[in-house]
Amino acid sequence: MRVLRVALAQINVTVGDLTGNAAKIAAWTERARSQSADVVCFPELAITGYPPEDLLLRPSFIDDNLEALNEVAKATRDITSVVGFVDRNDDIYNAAAVIHDGRVAGVYHKRFLPNYGVFDENRYFQEGSEAPVFEIAGALAGVNVCEDIWYQGGPVQEQAHGGAEVILNINGSPYHRAKHDFRERMVATRASDNAVFVAYVNMAGGQDELVFDGGSMIFGPDGELLARAALFDEELLIADLSLDAVYQYRLHDPRRRKERQEFQRRDGAPRILVSTEAPPERAPAQSRIAPPLDPVEEVYRALVLGTGDYLRKTGFEKALVGLSGGIDSTMVACVAVDAMGADHVVGVSMPSRYSSEGSIADAKRVADNLGIELLIVPIEPAHAAYVDMLRRPLESETGVWEENVQARIRGNVLMALSNRFGWILLTTGNKSEYAVGYTTLYGDMAGGYAVLKDVPKTLVYELARWKNRSAGREIVPESVIEKPPSAELRPGQLDTDSLPPYPVLDPILEAYVEDDRSAEEIVAMGYDEATVRRVMAMVDRAEYKRRQSPPGVKITPRAFGRDRRLPMANRYPN
Repeated sequence: MRVLRVALAQINVTVGDLTGNAAKIAAWTERARSQSADVVCFPELAITGYPPEDLLLRPSFIDDNLEALNEVAKATRDITSVVGFVDRNDDIYNAAAVIHDGRVAGVYHKRFLPNYGVFDENRYFQEGSEAPVFEIAGALAGVNVCEDIWYQGGPVQEQAHGGAEVILNINGSPYHRAKHDFRERMVATRASDNAVFVAYVNMAGGQDELVFDGGSMIFGPDGELLARAALFDEELLIADLSLDAVYQYRLHDPRRRKERQEFQRRDGAPRILVSTEAPPERAPAQSRIAPPLDPVEEVYRALVLGTGDYLRKTGFEKALVGLSGGIDSTMVACVAVDAMGADHVVGVSMPSRYSSEGSIADAKRVADNLGIELLIVPIEPAHAAYVDMLRRPLESETGVWEENVQARIRGNVLMALSNRFGWILLTTGNKSEYAVGYTTLYGDMAGGYAVLKDVPKTLVYELARWKNRSAGREIVPESVIEKPPSAELRPGQLDTDSLPPYPVLDPILEAYVEDDRSAEEIVAMGYDEATVRRVMAMVDRAEYKRRQSPPGVKITPRAFGRDRRLPMANRYPN
């Protein structure tokens, strides 16, 4: 039997750290070689990190990336490596280098450049034009990059018709909820449609607002899942692929003969010899299929990885959270502790004249449950001074201005601590609040990273309940979960004074923000027309606020900022 041992190196790289990324690639190549792998695959643009964005406009960055690739090649012996990098001739390409024994044996240029959602690849890269097939250890392998596999035709089909028995697809595919399930169905379909093994490697790690969730996988020519790596962790996934299975499946599929004949009559696929050495005899590889995660745990793990990597990759060692005793700040503190450790998180309670004794006690209880330091800074002296100072020019003793003054005092306190100690301030607003503008500019929106920016309020509650279940004890006090949401900026204030209840608000927001539904369509889903139109108007008015908000972890298909981009000055009616 002909067997190809494939290793998928699901690693976490850092944008711009060319030396560090190259060293990691070399180290993981050695790990794969020590397990007798014939080929090891690394993620898309593993040399540069993904996405490098406007670093790609600097010629020196392109040159340094090529030098880093040369260093990786020098470290490759007795194994073939597939490594993502930026290639250059008269233009630049998102590319995969096929390296063997210290030399780059061939290069593939990405054919399909995504230019939707968070992707902007047409801004930077030229499209490739060929779909070569590489002979690796006696096997025929098609190498392609990320988006290339999402199309029914294109490189995968061309390489299969060109004789490829294995498709090696390298990815930088960012996370959103339930995307991994969709990926698996797509990859299984490509494998079975083309009667090939598909080895799909994805990176794991956070980059600014994006999280790469890993979940690398290998499917057989019958569409069966053979191996799967864990979500959100670095891992070397290894599997033995019995290539005779491809031959057998193709004998039973006469459709391919005509398609292949027509393809070869047109252009065929160029062949590139990488290595002909037959693999040595070895004990069978122990591949694994990592179990799926609970859907709420999946989101929580994404938040932890995205937040932790943002802090680590930007050089922050400690995080600061304003603890109000509410559900949002509690969950931000939980994520921060799991991302950085309790010794690296500081909570701050800033009670005002309107803060309830229950909320103050809840903030202390949360800090105790998490084992973090809690600073208590009452804001009443500043609040009283502001009210006295502004009463005459504003001709009012109370109002929204007074509510927002409190939020801005708290923002100043937190930023003063951030400035003094060099800690990053994590903001605590959720997607529901950002959507409708139920936030205060230069107040609770102040900070360096917005952990829950893309998390609807109803999901925040699900995360809290999951956190307690997974811990086997009460981390989030039941009093925090059960209390009615309130900003506590005036006597008896509740969120429902200004907003529909969150179980009503969140589905309307999902329909409008993520699905681009019209008011008529949302009303037809069973929601009150006046409520729908009021919510949509609030979303539109708050666009200018969201443009000034910190970055935050993307966990939905349509996040504010990177995905959803609407003009601030906009008179299109709802």
